[in-house]
Amino acid sequence: MTDPIYEFESLFNQKYSNITKKIMRMLSENARVTDTEMAKKLGITRQAVAKRLTRIDNGLKIKYTLELNEEALGLVHPHLIIARFDEKPDYEHIEALLKKSHIPQFAAITMRNRGLLIYANSTSRSAYAHWDKGIQMLLADYKASWYSSEIAHRQLGFFPIRSETLDTIKINDKYREIIGLLNSNSRASLKDIAKSLGIPFHVLIYNFKKLLKTGYIRRFTIVERPVPHTKVQYYFAKLTLTRLFAQCAANARKALVYDDQNPLISRYSFCSQLIGSNDFFAMGVFDNKRIGYRNGIQYYKDAMESQKVKMMHGVIDKVLVGNLPLRSIDNKKEYHILDWNPELKPE
Repeated sequence: MTDPIYEFESLFNQKYSNITKKIMRMLSENARVTDTEMAKKLGITRQAVAKRLTRIDNGLKIKYTLELNEEALGLVHPHLIIARFDEKPDYEHIEALLKKSHIPQFAAITMRNRGLLIYANSTSRSAYAHWDKGIQMLLADYKASWYSSEIAHRQLGFFPIRSETLDTIKINDKYREIIGLLNSNSRASLKDIAKSLGIPFHVLIYNFKKLLKTGYIRRFTIVERPVPHTKVQYYFAKLTLTRLFAQCAANARKALVYDDQNPLISRYSFCSQLIGSNDFFAMGVFDNKRIGYRNGIQYYKDAMESQKVKMMHGVIDKVLVGNLPLRSIDNKKEYHILDWNPELKPE
């Protein structure tokens, strides 16, 4: 018998035409797909695709960006942080503090203006530690409780990297400049990129082809803003592991990879195993808090009950730094499974 948890559908995914949703999937998987290629796959004219893209850009406010290989670029200290404040903070002040550093890639107000969710990454452990302790001291006046966890294994999704961070990466100058422009607009034409860099077109083509071989870019993609009448929810989990953990994790994974058949936005945008204050993190988009709690948070609680799970969860109210990683991806295909057999040696 099918578990009823998997039968619900996202109302926001039903409000858009199949053609629009198929375009969003194609752009999420390869933002540089041409109008002609999309027209051929959709069975419509190139002019019709161009009109749809204009409406999508204006209505859904998508951003063309890159999914980068952070490890290849030297960004090897990824952390997820939840901060809780005893006193309501000045978020404009906090935003200014966060933007002074290139280490925070994403930050958002959460939990009814009494919390902060942060994704941070750095090329240096000492630089990360300096920022981590420094920002805690600067937030001390708001009586902040700070829960930081290192990302041990990314299972799904990404957070866009800020341009300010890319400026600090020690790679070939031309590669860094091209990545920076594509990170701001991954659909930009190569002619426009060559013009922006002030180099001949053939030189840009040569460097672009070599750049693709480096593995720095995982995907040309998009990120979306949340559509009206949706809530972006997240949860952290702390577990006391038993030998049943692998089985429980497999049951919990069913919700993370389940999605509408043709979604405008994938239900879950990011999930990862953590080391530190918490053991697991997930973030997804739902019609409302009640549906998100029942089908996301409560489902995880039930699946991991034998692991004595403790959870912190909330709703994204406003993004202060970076962009939410919402897009349309085949989560079943993208999900990176890790074998939790304790008898196996790690790779």
